[in-house]
Amino acid sequence: MEKKLEKNWSHHSSIGLAAYLKKMKGTIRQEAKVDYIDSIISAVGALIAIITVSFMAIHLGYPMALAPLGASCILVFGAHKGALSQPRHVVGGHLLATTFAIIIWCLLGKSLFTLGLVLALVLILMVLTQTMHPPAAASALVAVNNQVGWGFLIPVLLGSLLIVVISIIYNNLFQSRQYPNHWL
Repeated sequence: MEKKLEKNWSHHSSIGLAAYLKKMKGTIRQEAKVDYIDSIISAVGALIAIITVSFMAIHLGYPMALAPLGASCILVFGAHKGALSQPRHVVGGHLLATTFAIIIWCLLGKSLFTLGLVLALVLILMVLTQTMHPPAAASALVAVNNQVGWGFLIPVLLGSLLIVVISIIYNNLFQSRQYPNHWL
Protein backbone atom coordinates (compact mmCIF):
# COMPACT_ATOMS: atom_id res chain seq x y z
CA MET A 1 0.00 0.00 0.00
CA GLU A 2 2.83 2.36 0.93
CA LYS A 3 4.64 1.74 -2.36
CA LYS A 4 1.44 2.39 -4.28
CA LEU A 5 0.94 5.73 -2.48
CA GLU A 6 4.56 6.67 -3.12
CA LYS A 7 4.26 5.80 -6.81
CA ASN A 8 0.95 7.69 -7.05
CA TRP A 9 2.45 10.77 -5.34
CA SER A 10 5.50 10.61 -7.58
CA HIS A 11 3.29 10.45 -10.67
CA HIS A 12 1.16 13.45 -9.54
CA SER A 13 4.17 15.51 -8.58
CA SER A 14 5.81 14.92 -11.97
CA ILE A 15 2.57 15.96 -13.72
CA GLY A 16 2.37 19.02 -11.46
CA LEU A 17 5.97 19.94 -12.15
CA ALA A 18 5.48 19.51 -15.91
CA ALA A 19 2.40 21.77 -15.84
CA TYR A 20 4.29 24.32 -13.76
CA LEU A 21 7.26 24.36 -16.12
CA LYS A 22 4.98 24.51 -19.17
CA LYS A 23 3.59 27.83 -17.91
CA MET A 24 7.07 29.33 -18.21
CA LYS A 25 7.16 28.58 -21.93
CA GLY A 26 4.72 31.40 -22.60
CA THR A 27 2.46 31.71 -25.60
CA ILE A 28 3.11 32.51 -29.22
CA ARG A 29 3.64 36.22 -29.65
CA GLN A 30 2.28 37.97 -32.68
CA GLU A 31 4.55 40.66 -33.99
CA ALA A 32 2.81 44.01 -33.93
CA LYS A 33 3.37 46.36 -36.82
CA VAL A 34 5.32 49.41 -35.68
CA ASP A 35 3.72 52.77 -36.47
CA TYR A 36 6.82 54.91 -36.91
CA ILE A 37 4.93 58.21 -37.17
CA ASP A 38 3.07 57.50 -33.93
CA SER A 39 6.36 56.52 -32.28
CA ILE A 40 7.96 59.82 -33.32
CA ILE A 41 4.93 61.74 -32.02
CA SER A 42 5.25 59.87 -28.71
CA ALA A 43 8.99 60.53 -28.50
CA VAL A 44 8.58 64.27 -29.11
CA GLY A 45 5.85 64.47 -26.45
CA ALA A 46 8.03 62.59 -23.95
CA LEU A 47 10.94 64.90 -24.80
CA ILE A 48 8.87 68.02 -24.14
CA ALA A 49 7.53 66.59 -20.88
CA ILE A 50 10.85 65.37 -19.48
CA ILE A 51 12.63 68.65 -20.30
CA THR A 52 9.90 70.56 -18.47
CA VAL A 53 9.87 68.16 -15.52
CA SER A 54 13.70 68.11 -15.40
CA PHE A 55 13.87 71.88 -15.15
CA MET A 56 11.41 71.81 -12.23
CA ALA A 57 12.96 68.84 -10.37
CA ILE A 58 16.55 70.09 -10.69
CA HIS A 59 15.53 73.61 -9.70
CA LEU A 60 13.86 72.20 -6.57
CA GLY A 61 16.97 70.14 -5.76
CA TYR A 62 15.56 66.66 -6.41
CA PRO A 63 17.15 65.32 -9.61
CA MET A 64 16.58 61.78 -8.32
CA ALA A 65 12.88 62.26 -9.13
CA LEU A 66 13.70 62.19 -12.85
CA ALA A 67 14.03 58.41 -13.15
CA PRO A 68 10.50 57.52 -12.01
CA LEU A 69 9.01 60.58 -13.73
CA GLY A 70 10.86 59.71 -16.94
CA ALA A 71 9.34 56.25 -16.78
CA SER A 72 5.92 57.90 -16.39
CA CYS A 73 6.62 59.90 -19.55
CA ILE A 74 7.30 56.68 -21.44
CA LEU A 75 3.96 55.23 -20.35
CA VAL A 76 1.90 58.40 -20.79
CA PHE A 77 3.23 59.22 -24.26
CA GLY A 78 4.23 55.79 -25.56
CA ALA A 79 1.16 53.95 -24.26
CA HIS A 80 -1.29 56.83 -23.88
CA LYS A 81 -4.32 54.56 -24.35
CA GLY A 82 -3.25 52.17 -21.58
CA ALA A 83 -5.01 51.98 -18.24
CA LEU A 84 -1.78 52.55 -16.30
CA SER A 85 -1.20 55.80 -18.24
CA GLN A 86 -4.43 57.55 -17.26
CA PRO A 87 -4.38 60.60 -14.94
CA ARG A 88 -5.79 58.82 -11.88
CA HIS A 89 -3.01 56.23 -12.10
CA VAL A 90 -0.20 58.67 -12.83
CA VAL A 91 -0.98 61.35 -10.24
CA GLY A 92 -2.70 59.13 -7.70
CA GLY A 93 -0.06 56.41 -7.93
CA HIS A 94 2.85 58.82 -7.42
CA LEU A 95 1.11 60.72 -4.62
CA LEU A 96 0.02 57.66 -2.65
CA ALA A 97 3.16 55.59 -3.19
CA THR A 98 5.58 58.38 -2.33
CA THR A 99 3.60 59.56 0.69
CA PHE A 100 3.30 56.03 2.04
CA ALA A 101 7.00 55.33 1.43
CA ILE A 102 8.07 58.44 3.33
CA ILE A 103 5.81 57.50 6.26
CA ILE A 104 7.32 53.99 6.38
CA TRP A 105 10.84 55.43 6.10
CA CYS A 106 10.13 57.85 8.97
CA LEU A 107 8.96 54.93 11.12
CA LEU A 108 11.53 52.26 10.18
CA GLY A 109 14.48 54.06 8.62
CA LYS A 110 16.42 52.86 5.60
CA SER A 111 17.23 49.16 5.27
CA LEU A 112 16.86 46.38 2.75
CA PHE A 113 13.84 45.20 4.71
CA THR A 114 12.26 48.67 4.51
CA LEU A 115 12.81 48.83 0.76
CA GLY A 116 11.16 45.44 0.27
CA LEU A 117 8.33 46.24 2.66
CA VAL A 118 7.66 49.58 0.96
CA LEU A 119 7.51 47.94 -2.45
CA ALA A 120 5.11 45.23 -1.26
CA LEU A 121 2.85 47.64 0.64
CA VAL A 122 2.81 50.20 -2.18
CA LEU A 123 1.75 47.45 -4.58
CA ILE A 124 -1.15 46.53 -2.29
CA LEU A 125 -2.07 50.21 -1.81
CA MET A 126 -2.14 50.91 -5.55
CA VAL A 127 -4.25 47.80 -6.18
CA LEU A 128 -6.74 48.75 -3.46
CA THR A 129 -7.03 52.36 -4.67
CA GLN A 130 -7.00 51.43 -8.36
CA THR A 131 -4.02 53.71 -8.99
CA MET A 132 -1.53 51.12 -10.31
CA HIS A 133 1.35 52.93 -11.98
CA PRO A 134 4.71 51.08 -11.90
CA PRO A 135 6.86 54.25 -12.04
CA ALA A 136 5.12 55.35 -8.82
CA ALA A 137 6.64 52.33 -7.07
CA ALA A 138 10.01 53.59 -8.30
CA SER A 139 9.25 56.98 -6.71
CA ALA A 140 8.58 55.19 -3.44
CA LEU A 141 11.88 53.30 -3.61
CA VAL A 142 13.81 56.46 -4.53
CA ALA A 143 12.26 58.25 -1.52
CA VAL A 144 13.40 55.55 0.91
CA ASN A 145 16.75 54.78 -0.70
CA ASN A 146 17.79 58.43 -0.87
CA GLN A 147 16.18 59.31 2.48
CA VAL A 148 14.82 62.48 0.91
CA GLY A 149 12.11 63.43 3.38
CA TRP A 150 8.83 65.21 2.79
CA GLY A 151 10.27 67.75 0.35
CA PHE A 152 10.52 64.98 -2.27
CA LEU A 153 6.75 64.90 -2.50
CA ILE A 154 6.70 68.35 -4.16
CA PRO A 155 8.66 67.49 -7.35
CA VAL A 156 6.96 64.08 -7.60
CA LEU A 157 3.48 65.56 -7.36
CA LEU A 158 4.26 68.58 -9.56
CA GLY A 159 6.09 66.36 -12.05
CA SER A 160 3.21 63.90 -12.36
CA LEU A 161 0.74 66.78 -12.78
CA LEU A 162 2.97 68.40 -15.42
CA ILE A 163 3.23 65.13 -17.35
CA VAL A 164 -0.56 64.74 -17.37
CA VAL A 165 -1.20 68.37 -18.38
CA ILE A 166 1.44 68.29 -21.13
CA SER A 167 0.01 65.00 -22.37
CA ILE A 168 -3.52 66.43 -22.47
CA ILE A 169 -2.38 69.44 -24.48
CA TYR A 170 0.08 67.60 -26.75
CA ASN A 171 -1.67 64.31 -27.49
CA ASN A 172 -4.97 65.96 -28.34
CA LEU A 173 -3.28 68.08 -31.02
CA PHE A 174 -3.27 64.97 -33.21
CA GLN A 175 -6.46 63.62 -34.72
CA SER A 176 -5.38 60.01 -34.18
CA ARG A 177 -4.64 60.47 -30.47
CA GLN A 178 -6.78 61.11 -27.41
CA TYR A 179 -5.67 61.61 -23.84
CA PRO A 180 -7.03 60.85 -21.38
CA ASN A 181 -9.29 57.91 -22.13
CA HIS A 182 -10.85 58.43 -18.71
CA TRP A 183 -10.23 60.54 -15.63
CA LEU A 184 -11.34 58.34 -12.77
